[in-house]
Amino acid sequence: MGETGVAVASSPRAAASSPRAAASSASVASSPRAGGVGGRHHHRRWGGAAAISPSYRAVLLALWLVGFALVFLWQSTSVGRARLYTRPPLLPKRAPSAQGMGQWVAAPPVYDLREFGGVGDGRTLNTEAFVAAVASIAERGGGRLVVPAGRWLTAPFNLTNRMTLFLAAGAEILGVQDERYWPLMSPLPSYGYGREHRGPRYGSLIHGQDLKDVTITGQNGTINGQGQSWWSKFRKKVLNHTRDTTILAPIVGAPNTDGIDPDSCENVVIKNCYISVGDDGIAIKSGWDQYGIAYGRPSTNIIIHNVTIRSMVSAGVSIGSEMSGGVSNVLVENVHIWDSRRGVRIKTAPGRGAYVSNITYRNITLEHIRVGIVIKTDYNEHPDEGFDPKAVPIIENISYSSIHGHGVRVPVRIQGSAEIPVKNVTFHDMSVGLVDRRNHVFQCSFVQGQVIGYVFPVPCRNLDLYNERRELVKQSALQNISDIDYSF
Repeated sequence: MGETGVAVASSPRAAASSPRAAASSASVASSPRAGGVGGRHHHRRWGGAAAISPSYRAVLLALWLVGFALVFLWQSTSVGRARLYTRPPLLPKRAPSAQGMGQWVAAPPVYDLREFGGVGDGRTLNTEAFVAAVASIAERGGGRLVVPAGRWLTAPFNLTNRMTLFLAAGAEILGVQDERYWPLMSPLPSYGYGREHRGPRYGSLIHGQDLKDVTITGQNGTINGQGQSWWSKFRKKVLNHTRDTTILAPIVGAPNTDGIDPDSCENVVIKNCYISVGDDGIAIKSGWDQYGIAYGRPSTNIIIHNVTIRSMVSAGVSIGSEMSGGVSNVLVENVHIWDSRRGVRIKTAPGRGAYVSNITYRNITLEHIRVGIVIKTDYNEHPDEGFDPKAVPIIENISYSSIHGHGVRVPVRIQGSAEIPVKNVTFHDMSVGLVDRRNHVFQCSFVQGQVIGYVFPVPCRNLDLYNERRELVKQSALQNISDIDYSF
């Protein structure tokens, strides 16, 4: 189609630009019958053009017309009606439908928040505009909502399936501070009665539940929950319900302000983010104790990529501790964690049940961190006395590779237990600069796994040693020893 399109772009008289047309034109021009322009011996034989008889001129003209007709007929049959266009026609944007590759559907619509009456002055409440825009997207089966530059004050609103929320450069979504505008929702069924308080919870600023194919992206726009008034009320114990957190929060004095929490979610990508908050930067969860076990919805197939995180109170990236539906197939890569209490952490406890499995940490940079890598199996917070202490989680197949950094007090603290041993942990290519070399800083308890190639600081004795060719150098028989030290 591309070659035909190029040939079509010229006028019929320029048909000789095509290889076949050029050959036809050349053969007509070089044929002795086509006017004798091919060689001088014809001129000498005939004595020049003046010697050509009128009848022979008529024959030459007829041959020339036949040749031109043949060229024109070839072009017409090759490109058909397309010769009427000066360029190939533009096709409408389309996307494959879910019913099969042979069927096509129109591209999803794009809406501007201003089309629904939105005003980005930082004072006008835009909840109705957001709700109307999302409803239009839902009615069309999906689409993109563009929030242009401006300050867009709103109460909480819900997203819908197959939706992209796009914040343009200079766009800021502001959460209204009056709690009367925040709806009360039932506790998540996987959390029982509620997290901080029993009973209903305040909805999230941007909320979604049981959704598929949702994207929040843009050109470095901002989602600002304006949580200062909430944190003050929380500290004064005047809030009667729980509230989910915002993405941007002070690093101190803002309780329970996680950045992003995928909870019982599948097929999630979190990338190209800067997160600075007062709790975990990212926390992957899937329900709490017996309620999460009964709900039974895991978090799986999650990628965290190209993220910078600061969390002076908690961890950069956490799994758990509420993971009773299970967490598996998680990739955390190209992540820079700085000025934080912990780097990457897995936390759980007896009563959680389920599993944390197939977790890969790759190309992680730790800068000024108290404890770099943490696995903790005694995080004993429970919703009520109804949890089953015999429901112990499985922790296995955890990989750490290309782990680097400096200013780290304790690079590794993996605290398994006789009830919850940590199985098949791998360290490969690790070099972390220490704050204090006098203390033992690679701490393990009830851990089975391996170290491949060079790892600094010196790994714990629980782990098998392999060279870079993955040949066994030394096998450990001390998986169950413990050298956990919380004194520094």
